[in-house]
Amino acid sequence: MSSPHRVHAGPLTLAVYDWGGDGDPVLLTHATGFHGRVWDPVAHRLVAAGRRVWSFDFRGHGDSDRSPNGYHWDGFADDVLAVVDALDLAGDPTLLAAGHSKGAAALLLAEQRVPGTFARLWCYEPIVIPTDEPADPQPDFPLAVGARRRRATWPSSEAALESYGSRPPFDVLDPEAMRAYVERGLRRRDDGLLELKCRPEDEAEVYAMQFAHSAFRDLGNVHCPTVVACGEDTNAIPSKLAAMIVDRLPDARLEVMPGLGHFGPIQDPDAAVASMLAFTSERD
Repeated sequence: MSSPHRVHAGPLTLAVYDWGGDGDPVLLTHATGFHGRVWDPVAHRLVAAGRRVWSFDFRGHGDSDRSPNGYHWDGFADDVLAVVDALDLAGDPTLLAAGHSKGAAALLLAEQRVPGTFARLWCYEPIVIPTDEPADPQPDFPLAVGARRRRATWPSSEAALESYGSRPPFDVLDPEAMRAYVERGLRRRDDGLLELKCRPEDEAEVYAMQFAHSAFRDLGNVHCPTVVACGEDTNAIPSKLAAMIVDRLPDARLEVMPGLGHFGPIQDPDAAVASMLAFTSERD
């Protein structure tokens, strides 16, 4: 993997990762607090299966710029559209966009804004709240509160790996995804400590803003074939809620993935890739 190249999203620049490969293109979008390299095990399997793969860091995450004006989720749709346009993928009839959590919601928001951008969407537990009117930001939402308390510095990547790997929810991650999360999600400070690239205060604001977008209201504008997947053991977007999202989409189906939780794609990359490839083969 070479160094990321930069894509402009308005005044911001985003880090984009080209995994190489041949064949039909796949764009991977990550969840809140993660970054584009956490898709390492999924991307490697997709390339081995004959796909051309990209991922990227959303604003405020990884090596992309921080947002100067907050983290309304429309901005994450801006990021998606900027990357798709820069890679000349918009409207490609063979493109699969696969997103996890906030990344999946950003794909839906992007397709709502510019219909026809995507040929297919694979959305694992998109954060789409079932309301027709966006709610106010909720800074006291438990995930936002927890993010503000998140430990931000470590003496070494080994110490961070040991800590994350020994406790929920990160202890379920595939080892390659875990290592990528830590090694690509920390930067060295002048004092020698490693700090999270996604700052706790930024992550907290992303969580607080997850109620303030209109993705659920406008699901009827997403006409491309879509899989909404969720984990059998999730505590985030359970099958009942995922089915509500599917019911609003013109061309969608629900897939409940056995034994997985909210981190499904980076918990079991084999299962995620098998689902993505099966989905594309249905439409070929």
